[in-house]
Amino acid sequence: MDDKRPADTVEELSKGDYEELARFRFQLRKFLRFSEEAIRRYGLSPQQYLLLLQIKGFPGRDWATIGELAERLQLRHHSVVELVDRGQRLGHVERQPHPDDRRAVKVTLTAQGEELVRQLASIHQTELRRVGDLLHPPARDPAASPPDASNS
Repeated sequence: MDDKRPADTVEELSKGDYEELARFRFQLRKFLRFSEEAIRRYGLSPQQYLLLLQIKGFPGRDWATIGELAERLQLRHHSVVELVDRGQRLGHVERQPHPDDRRAVKVTLTAQGEELVRQLASIHQTELRRVGDLLHPPARDPAASPPDASNS
């Protein structure tokens, strides 16, 4: 891959660093699995829930454009169009004219979409409170020097 750093700039990690990273990834995966199962119980796919959540949680307003949703979901434009099409067929979202750009549309939640995202977000919030600090990524002091290999 072209984005790898040269070997001489890779920072040394201690056994504890690996353990913390592994713990964090384990807890993150457990939360994501919990999330996927909860979402599926409501008859949605994880991406459909994320679409509803990104619309509801868009900064400063309760709607977003396809392009904005593509960025927030880290998906290609055409994938978001398909996701919005499916959400529209299910009655969760609707398209409306954009107030300032006739080439774009606003994607908004319907009352049914609002209720779904409210219920699922509440479930997720409760689980996040339950797991608390377990989902905090490992903190590493960038000023700390790598462990001395000669002392191990």
